[in-house]
Amino acid sequence: MRDLADSVESMEQLAAVWRTMVLDRAPDADVRDLPGIAVRWADSRFAFWNCVTLTGVGTGADLTERRLKEAAEIMRAKSRPGFLWVFDDLLDDEARATLDTAADEAGLAYAFPGTGMAADLLPVPEPHHPDLTFVRVTTEDHLQAYADINSRAYGFPVEDGRDGLAGSALWKHGVHAYLAVCDATPVACAATVEEQGRLFVLLVATDPDWQRRGYGEAVTRKALYEGASATGATRATLHATAAGAPVYPRIGFRPNSPMRFYGLAQ
Repeated sequence: MRDLADSVESMEQLAAVWRTMVLDRAPDADVRDLPGIAVRWADSRFAFWNCVTLTGVGTGADLTERRLKEAAEIMRAKSRPGFLWVFDDLLDDEARATLDTAADEAGLAYAFPGTGMAADLLPVPEPHHPDLTFVRVTTEDHLQAYADINSRAYGFPVEDGRDGLAGSALWKHGVHAYLAVCDATPVACAATVEEQGRLFVLLVATDPDWQRRGYGEAVTRKALYEGASATGATRATLHATAAGAPVYPRIGFRPNSPMRFYGLAQ
């Protein structure tokens, strides 16, 4: 049985961290907190910085239906596409059972699944991998490499990924972002950032040509190790895609709420 408090923590970490990320990308970003809905929308070409999430706890089917329609209207008013993030465990049983139907009626299309995860695991040992060196992101070239790995891993146009990170002082100085480098080639990346006394893991990716070699896990351990060393945090949270979900339990993370991502229907 999952602890609802962990699912609430997962949602609250998203709302807090994404506020920081989208304001870094666009100081005039839409970061409203509405009843039951958090808007974190930079209107960036990088779709992950355009986010709406449902924030109510124990929300019933009727209210969920209304909030899905409100979220879809917010998304339609934007110039760039993004995602609605829904944490299943924050809905009641009826709302979960009817969620996809209600989303469809609101004009939303299911995009992909995710899983909230958390761990009391820090500090982790300093990681090593025989193939890799780890480089902290501190320059524009590093940021571009980080963005390009994410674009290739998640199927975004390269220019869209670069739009999400180019010129960011936060990512060069405030985020513990690392590249895994193999034979002078950046092959994987991971980052942690401190929020509310926890480390949040974000934008973990491995270049598709270099997957299934443990590189993503190794660089995630590096970002956790360095983030914990710098901040003293001992708890970490993250949101895993289906591709990444098998990796994180090996580090010590436990799943909490299943997640569903929706975009606007075409």
